[in-house]
Amino acid sequence: MGNQLDRITHLNYSELPTGDPSGIEKDELRVGVAYFFSDEEEDLDERGQPDKFGVKAPPGCAPCPESPSRHHHHHHHHLLHQLVLNETQFSAFRGQECIFSKVSGGPQGADLSVYAVTALPALCEPGDLLELLWLQPAPEPPAPAPHWAVYVGGGQIIHLCQGEIRQDSLYEAGAAQVGRVVNSWYRYRPLVAELVVQNACGHLGLKSEEICWTNSESFAAWCRFGKREFKAGGGTQPPQQQYYLKVHLADNKVHTARFHSLEDLIREKRRIDASGRLRVLQELADRPAPQAAASASHLSGDGRSPRNSPGDPEGGGRSAEH
Repeated sequence: MGNQLDRITHLNYSELPTGDPSGIEKDELRVGVAYFFSDEEEDLDERGQPDKFGVKAPPGCAPCPESPSRHHHHHHHHLLHQLVLNETQFSAFRGQECIFSKVSGGPQGADLSVYAVTALPALCEPGDLLELLWLQPAPEPPAPAPHWAVYVGGGQIIHLCQGEIRQDSLYEAGAAQVGRVVNSWYRYRPLVAELVVQNACGHLGLKSEEICWTNSESFAAWCRFGKREFKAGGGTQPPQQQYYLKVHLADNKVHTARFHSLEDLIREKRRIDASGRLRVLQELADRPAPQAAASASHLSGDGRSPRNSPGDPEGGGRSAEH
């Protein structure tokens, strides 16, 4: 019997018995399993979110251990409400298509909750986009523009900072006090998490003229979505497909500005964020509605503004495609 068992364990797949061992075939329902293999990419909706992926660190990156599920830890950290109530809200369009939404409320509203930086690793997974912010007392000068980064695991981020793409500890990067995951703000189809991390790691160490992004947000968003529009000089749209930035004010008022490129739109959005949120909101609210899109000089994107805007010292790339 032992020899027979040994022989069975070495049979080829085609020799394995598939019927009843007794030799009597019963006329009853059988259950089979079929496997289908495809090289085609899963057909996701353009605004869909990817499944969660385990990510291995590409060469040149520090190890990126998997983070605990963000859903498991979501309710165990103190939520800060101040910025949720006071910060400027935006939406952006390319032609008629919404490509960005940082507007709270409604079923499609953005989650504007912010958390202490020390709580973020438990809420993040490699490939997530993070926005880091500074809390600033009202009488003090305006805080810097929000800083964006790609989370690569193990409490580490890759980001564009002071003209260099670098990897830093999340807890030490810019000494930001609070932050949040902002994967869903841009409505483009995201890359899988492993590719997001590879994009970020592949540009580590680049400086000044080697860099083709003008700020941390454009770099981090390019890593996640792979759109050349995020690069400096990455694309100018025809008139029917130009970009529009909407600044949402109180009492359902909206001020709109038009831009020839996504690069210009992001730069202006960040300038508003860095200019003192409440002061800018009041300045916009005091302007007559007909001037909203045409004559509000601080919101005009039709002219090229300097590449490094005030309050946004992190960028410094060239304008050619890289």
